[in-house]
Amino acid sequence: MTTTDFQIKTKELIDNLKGICASYGLGNDGNEFKIITQVFLYKFMNDKFAYEIKKIDKKIKNAEKWEQALNEYSEDDYEMLLLQLGADTAKLKPHHFISHLFGRQNETDFSKLFDDTLRDIAITNNDTFSVKTEGGSKIILFDELSQFITDSSKRDAFAKALINKLVDFSFENIFSQKYDFYATIFEYLIKDYNKDGGGKYAEYYTPHAVAKIMAAILVNGDVQNVSCYDPSAGSGTLLMNIAHAIGEDKCTIYSQDISQKSSSLLRLNLILNNLVHSIQNIIQGNTILSPYHKEGKQLMKFDYIVSNPPFKLDFSDFRDDLDTKENNDRFFAGIPNVPKKAKDKMAIYSMFLQHIIFSLTTKGKAAVVVPTGFITAQTGIDKKIRQKLVDNKMLAGVVSMPSNIFATTGTNVSILFIDKNNTEGKVVLLDASNLGEKIKDGKNQKTVLSNEEEQKIIDTFNNKKAVDDLSVVVSYDDIATKNYSLSAGQYFEVKIEYYPR
Repeated sequence: MTTTDFQIKTKELIDNLKGICASYGLGNDGNEFKIITQVFLYKFMNDKFAYEIKKIDKKIKNAEKWEQALNEYSEDDYEMLLLQLGADTAKLKPHHFISHLFGRQNETDFSKLFDDTLRDIAITNNDTFSVKTEGGSKIILFDELSQFITDSSKRDAFAKALINKLVDFSFENIFSQKYDFYATIFEYLIKDYNKDGGGKYAEYYTPHAVAKIMAAILVNGDVQNVSCYDPSAGSGTLLMNIAHAIGEDKCTIYSQDISQKSSSLLRLNLILNNLVHSIQNIIQGNTILSPYHKEGKQLMKFDYIVSNPPFKLDFSDFRDDLDTKENNDRFFAGIPNVPKKAKDKMAIYSMFLQHIIFSLTTKGKAAVVVPTGFITAQTGIDKKIRQKLVDNKMLAGVVSMPSNIFATTGTNVSILFIDKNNTEGKVVLLDASNLGEKIKDGKNQKTVLSNEEEQKIIDTFNNKKAVDDLSVVVSYDDIATKNYSLSAGQYFEVKIEYYPR
């Protein structure tokens, strides 16, 4: 079976699981995403276990039914096998296998057996696969999924329908696939569940073009043993892109996000992308109020930071808790005041930006999505942040993106690149607002960049090239004389064409 066939089969499985949820009244229900993602993860873990155990033991590999062959091992021999598994593979027992549940599906209270099995897998693998909250409690892998069916008489049939969809094919042949395969599958898996819900810290799905440009500009050359952080991680698109650019085995991921849903999706993303070793660093909590990652009593510093933080949001309920002496250095440019009206327009992105600058190592780099208004604001917190980046010689440049690059928001966005190594001060300001093709995305219009346009942005920035009507390369002094504006247009030469009379 080809990679394309597997992709089609995998998407069919996801569609089938969604179909079952719809048949049992859970279509578009708040719990549907938990069922789809967790059942998918159970299938993935079951098949990954089979794939890895067969590499260890030829007897299992050559057996007609690997589950049956494993069942015949003594308890001690089985434990020895488990000890040889890598840390990124869940430790399963024979009663955890999908085939075991498939064989018992006609028993009374099958839904309880189904739930208990998933729960037992979660507890057995708790230390490796749990996400922590800022308070230290653990969010385990699986919920009791059948309990989301309110009519208890239908729970057994629901669990049975799910199990029957999991035995049709195996993931075993896809574990050698690379990042792009899993990125496509993950995007398909969560596409209905990662919309901007409008609530506090609603998840924004960062477009591939933005994530690709950020990673390709941040990571140049061979990088070894570094830390990567996102203080508003969402489902992890930016972190996955930068980890892939560096090499999954050469970096450790750290994150925090207030949304429990986002943290669960990020965990799934890490499992799919061979970054299980970083799950212990995924924290669900309020980064601005209670940043979790520390070294001793000091906030931890990171080599690479990527972020697409929420832009505007009412954080008046904890604003005054931030205004303390301990936070003076972290929020060096100030904290937005609570407006009398439109509290939901408080500029929380400026808080994330200050937190990111504070959280960089002495040679650290960052890429942050900001509203384009940030790059030209003449006064206030935004200008103070830009002034710090210029005066402290830690700015790499800005890429202003086309309008509607995000289908979910009409806000024009720019990517701010910070680089503490850029002391010489060749700063690239790039205006990509005229690039891309406008297409309809549902009811919204969005702009899509071609691969060639993405590469042109990356190459122009990385080569520090000045290109007519696209980019300028300026010094820190140039920026200071322009009131710290980071808008490329303000530095373009005005061309006056003279026509003979």
